[in-house]
Amino acid sequence: MIRSFIRLRDVRLVRYLLASVGALAVDMGSFLLLLAAGLAATPAAALGYCAGIIVHWLLSSRTVFHDGVLAKGAGRGRQKLLFIGSALVGLALTTLIVAVGEHAGIDPRLAKIVAVGTSFVATYLLRKVVVFGPQTAP
Repeated sequence: MIRSFIRLRDVRLVRYLLASVGALAVDMGSFLLLLAAGLAATPAAALGYCAGIIVHWLLSSRTVFHDGVLAKGAGRGRQKLLFIGSALVGLALTTLIVAVGEHAGIDPRLAKIVAVGTSFVATYLLRKVVVFGPQTAP
């Protein structure tokens, strides 16, 4: 069992999933707190997602794609901008899905769950291929 876990630890997608769980905890926690404070669902979803983005950069660049992180300098700055771009794609998807769900009368928490899955797939692919892909590796 431990040997299997050690092998799984080395799989990039599993590491990304674990980093995403941490970022999602911040995202959803913020979202639910903002909803409870009376903020409308769409801005609460956007703000929660933004908080999760910060956590995700820290975890992704240090534990998931560490071998693709460029050294400090112009290349690293470009890479951060690409990461933010991928996050904005996820943010747009999240905001759109929650807004459409809210307009359709769907519980915003359910819409947020759908948005999480959609955003996860889109941002993983963007980060794997574009942000930390071979063309950006040192």
